[in-house]
Amino acid sequence: MEDTEESRADERAPAPPERGLLHTWQSAGPSAQLGPERVLLSRPVLQVSLGEHHGLLLTQGGQVYSFGELLWRDLSVPASAPLLEISLLGRTVVRVAAGGFHCGALSEQGSVFMWGENTAGQCGLNERGTDTSITVSEPWPVTVVDSDAVPPAAVRVVDLALGREHSLALSARNELWAWGSGCQLGLVTNTFPVWRPQKVEHLAGRHVVQVACGAYHSLALVRSLHQQNTQNASEKRQRGQSPHCPVTEVDEPSAADAGHYCPLGVELTEVMTHETSPGKRDPRRRLQPGEGTTPPVGNTPHINETEDRPRALPLPSWRTNKNPTFPNEAELQNLLQKLSSHSLEMRHSIGPGDTDSMSSYTSDDSCVSSTPSTDLLTSSYKEDLPVKSQSNNGVAAPLSSASVCLEEVRLCLAAEKPPPRGPKSTSLTNINQKGKAAGGRRRSLPGTPTRGSPRQRRSSGSRPSSSCRSRATALEEAAEGLPSLETEVWSWGRGSEGQLGHGDQLARLQPLCIKCLTGEEVIKVAAGSHHSLALTAHCQVYSWGSNMCGQLGHVNSPVTVPQQTELSDGLRVWDVSAGQSHSLLLADGDCVQPVLLYCGPQKEASSAHRERSHQTQRSPSRAQSYTVRPDLLPFCVEMGYISGVCSGGQSCAALADLNVMGFISAIHELASRERRFYCWLGSVRRLLLTPLRNRESASPSLGEPCTHLFFSLCESFVRLSLLIGRHSTALSYFLRDVQGCDIASLPLLTHAEHFLDVYEEYCSSVGDFQVMGGFRSLHKLSLECLGSHQAVLAQLCEPDQSAAGKADLVSLLYWPLQHLHQYGRMLLKLAACYDVLTTEYQSLDQGCSRYDSQSSALLRRKKEAETTSLFWSSHSGKTTEVLRLPQRRVVCESSNRSLTLQNAGRFSNHWFILFNDTLVHTQFSTHHIYPLASLWVKPLTEDSSGLYAIKITCPEESFTLVASTPQEKNKWLWSLNQAVDRVLGGAGHGSSPGLTAMSRTASHTFCGEGRFKDAHYNGAWLAGRVHGRGTMKWSDGRTYSGNFKSGQEDGYGECLIPDKVLNKPDCYQGQWRDGKIHGFGKYKYASGEVYEGCFCDGQRHGYGMLSSGRMAKRSSSVFIGQWVHDKKTGYGVYDDITRGEKYMGLWSEEQRHGNAVVVTQCGLYYEGIFRDNKMCGPGLLVSDDDTALHGEFSEDWTVNGKGVLSLANGDCLEGLFSGEWTTGLKVVGTYFKPSADEPEHKERNGLLRVGQYAVPAGQRWLCVFDECWSRLGCDSAGGGERAAAWDSIAVTIATARRQSPNLSRSQSKVLECLECIPQHGEPVTTANYDSIRRYLIKACETPHHPLGWLVETLVTAYRMTYVGVGSNRRLLRPAVQEVLAYLTHFYRIVRFLFPGLPDDGGIIPDPPTSTPESRQNPDMSDQSGVLVLSSSSLLLPQLLPRLYPPLFTLYCLQEEQVDARYWERMLRLNKQPDRPLLRFLGVQEKFWPVWTSILGEKKEIVSSSKDACFVSAVETLQQISTAFTPSDKLLVIHRTFEELTQEVKPMLDDNFLWCMDDLLPLFIYVVLRARIRNLGAEVSLIEDLMDPNIQHGEMGLMFTTLQACYMQILQESAV
Repeated sequence: MEDTEESRADERAPAPPERGLLHTWQSAGPSAQLGPERVLLSRPVLQVSLGEHHGLLLTQGGQVYSFGELLWRDLSVPASAPLLEISLLGRTVVRVAAGGFHCGALSEQGSVFMWGENTAGQCGLNERGTDTSITVSEPWPVTVVDSDAVPPAAVRVVDLALGREHSLALSARNELWAWGSGCQLGLVTNTFPVWRPQKVEHLAGRHVVQVACGAYHSLALVRSLHQQNTQNASEKRQRGQSPHCPVTEVDEPSAADAGHYCPLGVELTEVMTHETSPGKRDPRRRLQPGEGTTPPVGNTPHINETEDRPRALPLPSWRTNKNPTFPNEAELQNLLQKLSSHSLEMRHSIGPGDTDSMSSYTSDDSCVSSTPSTDLLTSSYKEDLPVKSQSNNGVAAPLSSASVCLEEVRLCLAAEKPPPRGPKSTSLTNINQKGKAAGGRRRSLPGTPTRGSPRQRRSSGSRPSSSCRSRATALEEAAEGLPSLETEVWSWGRGSEGQLGHGDQLARLQPLCIKCLTGEEVIKVAAGSHHSLALTAHCQVYSWGSNMCGQLGHVNSPVTVPQQTELSDGLRVWDVSAGQSHSLLLADGDCVQPVLLYCGPQKEASSAHRERSHQTQRSPSRAQSYTVRPDLLPFCVEMGYISGVCSGGQSCAALADLNVMGFISAIHELASRERRFYCWLGSVRRLLLTPLRNRESASPSLGEPCTHLFFSLCESFVRLSLLIGRHSTALSYFLRDVQGCDIASLPLLTHAEHFLDVYEEYCSSVGDFQVMGGFRSLHKLSLECLGSHQAVLAQLCEPDQSAAGKADLVSLLYWPLQHLHQYGRMLLKLAACYDVLTTEYQSLDQGCSRYDSQSSALLRRKKEAETTSLFWSSHSGKTTEVLRLPQRRVVCESSNRSLTLQNAGRFSNHWFILFNDTLVHTQFSTHHIYPLASLWVKPLTEDSSGLYAIKITCPEESFTLVASTPQEKNKWLWSLNQAVDRVLGGAGHGSSPGLTAMSRTASHTFCGEGRFKDAHYNGAWLAGRVHGRGTMKWSDGRTYSGNFKSGQEDGYGECLIPDKVLNKPDCYQGQWRDGKIHGFGKYKYASGEVYEGCFCDGQRHGYGMLSSGRMAKRSSSVFIGQWVHDKKTGYGVYDDITRGEKYMGLWSEEQRHGNAVVVTQCGLYYEGIFRDNKMCGPGLLVSDDDTALHGEFSEDWTVNGKGVLSLANGDCLEGLFSGEWTTGLKVVGTYFKPSADEPEHKERNGLLRVGQYAVPAGQRWLCVFDECWSRLGCDSAGGGERAAAWDSIAVTIATARRQSPNLSRSQSKVLECLECIPQHGEPVTTANYDSIRRYLIKACETPHHPLGWLVETLVTAYRMTYVGVGSNRRLLRPAVQEVLAYLTHFYRIVRFLFPGLPDDGGIIPDPPTSTPESRQNPDMSDQSGVLVLSSSSLLLPQLLPRLYPPLFTLYCLQEEQVDARYWERMLRLNKQPDRPLLRFLGVQEKFWPVWTSILGEKKEIVSSSKDACFVSAVETLQQISTAFTPSDKLLVIHRTFEELTQEVKPMLDDNFLWCMDDLLPLFIYVVLRARIRNLGAEVSLIEDLMDPNIQHGEMGLMFTTLQACYMQILQESAV
């Protein structure tokens, strides 16, 4: 106890804080305590929460203090010396909540701590989950666990609300959790207490914003779900309909609204229960174990029996009484008016013994709520309970006999009055009428939804249209972070006082939406003991529930549906709180400092009555005197700037701040102005815009264009109003937590872009409507609409407008723009409170500048709209009406002849009008429009003529304007530049003369003659000409998208040309120059043909490949070769796929002409001379069986003249031949059969030699190499500047990186490496040669580099030549020669780029500082260590891997017969085991291995072993088939010899050297066991393409050994 006393915070700081000052007072105390009491603490108070007889304080630093009647500790602590909660130190508490007799605290981590009374489980279980004490003396943690999650997870709580016997927690996911006892939990359960927090499932899936707890009821503020057909209450107000209007004025609610569904609890019975005198309990008495608990409730709801409450007795049924007492409704209203007349007095007096007769439980509201009260007697839905009038509410409980009040008469009338018909019936009668239809659902378990929860049914609800949804989504995203105004209020619990607001006094076991508050933009709810409050964004307060002490702020009693509190004019409430029998409102008054308003009893009851009320009841009795409407508390002025209020029990509290350096006053002024502005916007919308918009004659009066603009103006006004409402709400929240908020989090700073955009949109909509003359018609419409209520317009005008005599619609709708300047002024005030070097000052100052700048810009736009409206009214006519557009504003015009056209006639009339988007030239009845986006202005210097001229350049014409004076010239020049700058998105302040955006992006439609006639262009411009990237679309369907230069297509572009015959467009993608196709590209014809290659001046010229597609009617073919002026000319390969022929030779003018080779699918080979597309002249024809014919050909495959025919067996026929080869030949000649001793006939053999008529390899594909030289910037081979070539490479690589967004990561990395140009001017040495080689490797990997394109194109040409029909063995020699020619041409290009490289076969010297030991020794080096460079060693590794498949296929075909013999002998020899085979081959026994290793296990080789000797050498030699280049294959052979040597070394001396007699048999064994399928082809390839520099070295010797083994195997006949 001593420690407790010592922990009291009674130390008084000599310098109290300037923020968080706490003031407390009693709501109806004696006259001596009318003033508030200041609580002095050393730290600012962040939050205060009041319970029935106690309170909690949260100070800066997260410390919690308690005061009042702490029953759980048997302490009474005065508020002036609160008690520090020591057990919460170090927890960093951020929120506290006080219930009826228990407390709660919330830590920064979202943990919940509870202490106090726990008889109903309101404090929950401790962490162990075993302690169920009826009191909790110290805070203990209560864990909120989501058991539905997998695995179960702890829930982070962000807010708490506590009642008398229940607790609610709001999670970070905006879900609601409850524990304790009673129907106010909203849980689907019949077992109380609920010790562990459970989720309120009926609100699952909804976004709960705030919660509040009364004594036995709960309120939740929930964000509305967007529904397509939802009609908010604000629209009802605009139509003049009250949101809580009687049922006769509203439609029947839909019973299918699952989002607002909630069962009441139990079935409506035929009898009502009677309650005897309830038990009494002293609230200060210490609770005993077991007290306040009840057994579980069964499935059938009933009233439980306790020792304090006798069994309920049945009463006669009243529901079937239909005898009318009053003949009509008017008589009933008159009687009710008489009975309630006393409540209209300012001071209402009632006997001291009167109690609250409205509730069936008013004599004991403190009973445990797990025992159902008698207001749980009806089961229905809210939709079934419409309220006809406030005086006709159904009552579901007997009335107290202590007094006669208005409700008793109302009950009697309800019992005797006959039920109305149709939808106008009362709630109870309506239930009776729908009993059959709803019988099934009434018999369901209480609290169990029969149609599913909102979370389950939300997806099946109606959805808004896509346009509405997209606009709403866009606004929501832009204003993200601002509080939503689309809210609903849900309530549940006991409703005996009408505190649930559903029009009855029935209880609700689960949350139910108060529909009349939907759309009212509620931003806060507060719950007293038996009444409820709702604060809207329009600063209005709705109240309902018990009004025995005037706590609702109006005279109606009781109120079962929300009604507006009666406030004086000029008061705008922005915070509310509710106590046991009073309400406290915080409002804006006439000044910036807030004022306090009070509703409730004016003075306390007698001491005897107060003692009796403490002993017998917790709900307040009727006060002797109370306020009818909220009263102003005069002492609030002395408190300072109040930031929040709190009520609880009979106590009140307020937190205030001192105005240090004007900061607090500036924040309050900003919030007050915003709330006042939002109220004004709501009034304009309700009283003016909505009536005008809903008027049927609006469209005919305004006209079609103005009607659309007026609707657009209304929509922008609504968006502005919504933004201001959300902003004012955010500022109210900011004020309540001004100590914990950062000034940089002000919405004016965080959402500045959204504010500026909304204001700009609104200004544009008002200006557009004014420009089109809509206000004149709207004024007439307002006179018809408002009629005699013209004073409404004057009331809406602000004082400054009325004083200036501008009470008109124009100034009224323009007035919101002045609010931007107020933003800047308030931000400047706030900035003055900070040092100029702080980030806060910088942020506020920057925001001030932005708002001031936007305000000035919008005021200029307002002036422009006014000027334009005046201009159109003074220049009316048909010509001007054509030019009149909503967004168009006039800048200046030359009606005073201040500007004219140069060289204009004497009697000509030129009128120039400059708008914000166009320049209009009017002459008599015609006019020309020049869009400013495609208009260039240039001042002309004054010459001897003395003209003040301005040159205007447009895409299709140019003209000169002459001003009358220098001042006029400067005026027009400045106006033109400023207007163009605005159109182009500039600041609009005008640029220097002649410098306004020479390069820009704009759209234009060409009208004049030329290539672009009737074409529309969108893209880049330069000084009036198309320049840069853009898209041109012609009227005939042609489309070009790509680069332009000086008004013509130039660079890369894509073009579509429609073909009307085939109904399919031609498509080209590639390079352009001077408006024509020029360079490399791909052309897809509508016929299906595809050409990919070079163009020149729109024609195919140079290298190209043309392939016919599927749409070709005649044949399918592919041509690859040289083109000249759109015709095949030069060397080319033509593959006639349909006929199975391939032509490889020269062309001229689309015809085969010159030397050529033709191969067919059936194996025929022809080479000879072609003339005029025919085989004409000498030629050689060879069949598949080696029969050869050399003679004179006259037609295709037709011989006519002398010739020599050689047969496959060597016989020869010489003479005259005629006829076609395939059908038969006529021969007149001599038959020769050579003998063995006859000498060789060299002349005849020369005629039959293959390749004599073929095009030399060096003359093939010159067009490909010419294109590569062209890409390097050279006109011919080697005819260019080296520096220019490297510049071309750099430009190509940079362009590829910029225009190829789909490059892979590796491709991008290669291009990045190639951007670094290597050293190319220095002599090449062994030191820098490797860098050159690496650069060439990377260059050949990407087609974007000229060398890479060359390699890719050569590979394509090679495959097109020797794949398919071209796979003829007689083409092997030409194919090999072609590869060698590639190397020669390629190496010439490389030497041009790197002139330091030596000639082919030359030596690369060492650097001057190098030593022989540091020289490199690569594969192409000889044994002396000198680096010899050849074209094959440098370039063949780049080419041959890509050419290998077709080339090796030709080698296999050439060696097919020999390899067949080799393979047959190899298979035969491999049938033998290892030792017999070694013995047969003559391998000496000293080389025979004895042991072998198989999977790491050593095994002995026996006579039957097979494939066990020299395994590593065999596996190495098998890799020769996986290598591509001769150098790689030679390396494989070299490694094979090394592996063989390593295996025989253990059996021989260290100084052993191989001799051929020992090596050859052993290597033959390795070759046999390697089983290389096409060894002959491999050997021939290496022999033909091997670097000649290594033929005579070690590599050459090893290759010779392999050849010898191959020949030896061929010669083996048998084993």
